[in-house]
Order: sequence, then C-alpha cells, then structure tokens
Amino acid sequence: MKILLAEDEPQLSRVVKMAIETNGYEVEAVFNGKEAVDKVKNNAYDVIILDIMMPIMDGIQALKEIRAMGDKTYVMMLTAKAEVDDKVTGLESGADDYLTKPFSLKELIARLKSRERRDNDYSTSELKYGDIILNTEEQELISQNSIRLSNKETELLNYLILNKEKEIPTEDILNHVWKNDSDANSQVVWLYISYLRQKLLNIQSSVKIEGDKGSSFKLIF
Repeated sequence: MKILLAEDEPQLSRVVKMAIETNGYEVEAVFNGKEAVDKVKNNAYDVIILDIMMPIMDGIQALKEIRAMGDKTYVMMLTAKAEVDDKVTGLESGADDYLTKPFSLKELIARLKSRERRDNDYSTSELKYGDIILNTEEQELISQNSIRLSNKETELLNYLILNKEKEIPTEDILNHVWKNDSDANSQVVWLYISYLRQKLLNIQSSVKIEGDKGSSFKLIF
C-alpha cells in the first residue's frame, strides 16, 4: 500500500513513517494540509493519514478539499483532542477512521493491515467515469456499445478509474494490479494499456489513457 502521512510534528512524523515502512508499506510524508492536498491532486494513495491540527491548512479543511475533488481514498484522522465534537466534524467531512493522540503504533499498523485485507476482499461492482461504465462482476465495459474485458484488463481499468485524472507510475500499477506476479514488468503494463485503449475506441468512448511506455499513465475525459 502507498500511504500519505500529513503530520506537522517532525519527530512524530519520523517515528510513524519508520514504523509503517518497517511493515512493508510505502510512505510519503508532508507537514501541513496544503501540502497534503497538493500531493493528492497528482498522486494515487491507498490511505491518507491526516493530523487535524496543522499549520497553513488544518486536517479538516484539507479533508474537505480532498473530498471536493471527488477523491474517495480511505482517510484516517489524527488528533490530540478526545472531544466528541472533533470526531463528529471529521467524520461529517468525509473521514473513514480516527486515532486519538497519544496512540499505539501497533494499533495504527493493525488498522492499516485490516484496511489492506478489506481492499483485497472488496471491489465495487460498478464504476462510472466520463461516458463509460465498468461492471467489474461481469467484466464488461459500456459506453456507446459494450465489450468484454479480461480479468487483468478489468483490474487495471478499475484502478485507473479510482485514481482518475492522476498520473499513475508504471511501478504503482505493477504493485496494485500484478502484486502477486513476480514475472510482470513494464512491458506487461504497456501491453494491457494498449488493449484498454483499443477497447475504449471500440465502444466509441471519449475516455482516453495518456502516457507512454514505462512512464506514468492518466485516465482523462
């Protein structure tokens, strides 16, 4: 999993980042809410961890801006306050989970692992973007007409739709779509991107996949 950590206390940020990375996750650290929003605009994450009390832009405002962009990434809020009002405000703004400082690093890691298991077990049956509908259960792509997709084509397009209009590096695609296949490489990703491009043309969709072989790819409409 790729995680964005927004925490303004440098020492706590270092400790949390190290603990998460020790458990095999990739972490990017920022130190205020504006930096977090800027990162989310252009990058795909599996989990966003936001401290509420941050300079320049606090965690609640950052969360509101992230949700206003249509980003549905799982968000966990951190706060030094235990008041119910803070939790309610965060949840009403679109937070998915909460941890109150001081918190146990073991509990944080346990929640991340639980989230990863749910991601592996769960997929939305229907996703919409632009003029396309992706039915993941039927592996069907629909626009002006419809076409069947392979399992990997479905997984790849699902990941691109969930992170629409963001530049997704080839390495991130490999880690998410071919995570259990050690033989997969950038050539395989390029091949499946090419398959999807052709099928989008076949159903007369205006949705396009930008990007060149070995680089980043972005779904646009």
